[in-house]
Amino acid sequence: MLKLFLVSMMVPLVVAPPAKTQKTVVLVHGAFADGSSWDKVIPLLQAKGLRVVAVQNPLTSLADDVAATKRAIDAQSGPVILVGHSWGGTVITEAGAHDKVAALVYVAAFAPDAGQSSNDLGKGEAPAPGLANIRPDSAGFLSLTPESLARNFAQDLPAAQTAVMAVTQGPTAGKAFDEKVTNAAWKSKPSWFIVAENDRMIQPDLERAMAKKINARTTAIPTSHVPMLSRPNDVATVILAATEAVQ
Repeated sequence: MLKLFLVSMMVPLVVAPPAKTQKTVVLVHGAFADGSSWDKVIPLLQAKGLRVVAVQNPLTSLADDVAATKRAIDAQSGPVILVGHSWGGTVITEAGAHDKVAALVYVAAFAPDAGQSSNDLGKGEAPAPGLANIRPDSAGFLSLTPESLARNFAQDLPAAQTAVMAVTQGPTAGKAFDEKVTNAAWKSKPSWFIVAENDRMIQPDLERAMAKKINARTTAIPTSHVPMLSRPNDVATVILAATEAVQ
């Protein structure tokens, strides 16, 4: 019996490696859109084993959109890579201070500083062409005309697709663009930025300036304002690079 005990003591213990923490990509859409604007990127990320959540912003105010994004972040158990398109960049700048957020990815997006609004960015510069065709309703919610959406928002997509996007776009409270962020998460979180070189909603030069200011790893793609729809593989590659940088 003693001999068996001594032999058993000599057998090395096999310790299972710690389970990998599940990373989650939280996708935040912009104005005049909804969560389906990520539908071409989502399967590319899932194919790499990532958990993916697309936020449905109410587009009623900055605070409301930040709250919706924070609820999505709260529901995750591991590190979050937070991705924002267009107006969604302002949202992730504020919401990205969350402890679970490990990285930020801006896709043709606003990246304001603390105390700035989206409308504060690019003041004094020539406005982007697409801004001339935004229409308010009686409640102050803004929408793009179908013609402008096809010509300025998504000019590199087929007409059949832009026709559906015009119908399903999310009207956005005009006041939201004047609401200032109180926190700039990019000051403390590593950031990536995709510049849409043919953007007609946010001037590409402004995107480059914002990317430089936030010290982001920058990728330029020759697309319209919606690279995640016209060049989803390129967008997914940048998001994957951010996830791989997160421990």
